[in-house]
Amino acid sequence: MTPPLVDVRDLRVGFGRTEVVRGVSLSVEPGECVAIVGESGSGKSVTARTLLGLAGPGSTVRAAAFRVAGRDALAFTPADWRRLRGGFAGLVLQDALVSLDPLRTAAAEIAEVLAVHDVVPRAGRAARVLELLDAVGVPEPALRAGQHPHQLSGGLRQRVLIASAIAADPALIIADEPTTALDVTVQAQILRLLAERKAAGTALLLISHDLAVVAAVADRILVMKDGLVVEEGPARQVLAAPAHDYTRTLLAAVPSAASRGTRLTTGTPRARPAPDPGLSAQVLAATGLSHSYDRRPAVDEISFTLHEGETLGVVGESGSGKSTLARLALALLEPARGHVTLHQRPWSRLPERARRPLRHRVQLVSQNPLDSFDPRHTVGRLVAEPLRLPGRERRERVLDLLDRVGLPPETAGRHPRELSGGQRQRVAIARALGPRPDVLVCDEPVSALDVSVQAQVLDLLADIQAEYGTAMVFISHDLGVVHHVADRVLVMKDGRVVEEGDVEDVFARPRHPYTRALVAAVPRPSWSLSAGRGSGVVGDDPPAGSPPGHRLRTCRPKPLVPGASSPSFNRSDGIS
Repeated sequence: MTPPLVDVRDLRVGFGRTEVVRGVSLSVEPGECVAIVGESGSGKSVTARTLLGLAGPGSTVRAAAFRVAGRDALAFTPADWRRLRGGFAGLVLQDALVSLDPLRTAAAEIAEVLAVHDVVPRAGRAARVLELLDAVGVPEPALRAGQHPHQLSGGLRQRVLIASAIAADPALIIADEPTTALDVTVQAQILRLLAERKAAGTALLLISHDLAVVAAVADRILVMKDGLVVEEGPARQVLAAPAHDYTRTLLAAVPSAASRGTRLTTGTPRARPAPDPGLSAQVLAATGLSHSYDRRPAVDEISFTLHEGETLGVVGESGSGKSTLARLALALLEPARGHVTLHQRPWSRLPERARRPLRHRVQLVSQNPLDSFDPRHTVGRLVAEPLRLPGRERRERVLDLLDRVGLPPETAGRHPRELSGGQRQRVAIARALGPRPDVLVCDEPVSALDVSVQAQVLDLLADIQAEYGTAMVFISHDLGVVHHVADRVLVMKDGRVVEEGDVEDVFARPRHPYTRALVAAVPRPSWSLSAGRGSGVVGDDPPAGSPPGHRLRTCRPKPLVPGASSPSFNRSDGIS
């Protein structure tokens, strides 16, 4: 029999006195996809990186057995690990902007792998780069090959990373959230690409918080919590008949059309009623917005209105103009044509000096929070910065905000680079919620979050709307999330709105071919949980008389949003 490509027994990874991976055992066979799921901070990414000798500085790695490519990895030298990376195993990390060299073009990133591992002769590398970019769904590959990371959208950067990872045709691909930044059509293309490589014998270790993606490609699933594997088994069995309460909680938290009107963390009805635009005040309005980059239209004649307590979803492919529209709404860009009003008063055309006192009324939750944070500041200082409160009240408010987005008080004293991607996103949301804005512009606000924390944050946003009437522009590539949170939706393609309307009408009865393609590309796992612990089969229908949204939420986990509290505080918490 062919030995496993990776075979690990009782893997333990520690940093100082803290053990973050505690006795994990796993194996990956050729042509097999093994998925690791769990909350941010559960140890899944550390586990994956350790398999390539990238556990990190100061780490201690121990194992009863640790074999990679048939060799004892505990005896590897740094040179052994370097030869392994790229050739035997390709790595796709979660944060593309940090992973790509800002001084190199996309072509240079991919060509380096081809050169280091001598995949193709120098004369053939440029053509091979274009083939790889095309294979992962990069439009206009000849143009994008010459661009730097800052010139690419988040989704395009992620695709460049994937192209680099598969360039040397490795036997194993380790993919840490490989579709996090991708819209559903490109996600479907990437999943097909990974499935084709798996069918050809390539092994895949997939780290993901997206259970629909996991269901589409995984053969086996390991569920991690607090550094431990709490459940493992065939994908169908784990998703349809989970044996552990934590796994059931993950499945119950998946947003979808069926979850509309309910709290994801409890399954109970959501407090916020659907707003009536005819009765609620207009908060934000855009008229005929247009903007271009290098003479290429990014936003073309877009108009919309946003009312108090309303959520406007914006969906479309990466590069369709969604994030540019967000920047125009925030008045971070001045439109070439058109204008934006806030409470029916000028907003986009105001001088910055006149707009500055109003900035707190429109807040941003960005796609890449690390970009928006000053790395010198602690989390406490970052969250406190927009608050207009005296010292003690400000400190208590910061700790309350961190608590509400699921972060412990000690997070206040840490710096952004000490946090995981999901933790940083939670800090960004806490910071935006601090001034209690009239409008939240959310650009992929939950893209980096695992499903249980995503559920907590989406419920929190709904609570904020119910309490304060906050309006939201919610940009996301996850149509399930948009279907759950949005009242109306704009569908964007090539800078234009191709379809808009009530979210139920647009997603249930799409009129435009592009909208139909988006809806058709959404992964649709048909798992179901029945009332008996550990029972249920994929595709079960809900019992007669079940309430709406019964599927995925039959067994209710306890609420994940803790009661607001103000723990004791001192200056070492890092808030100033």
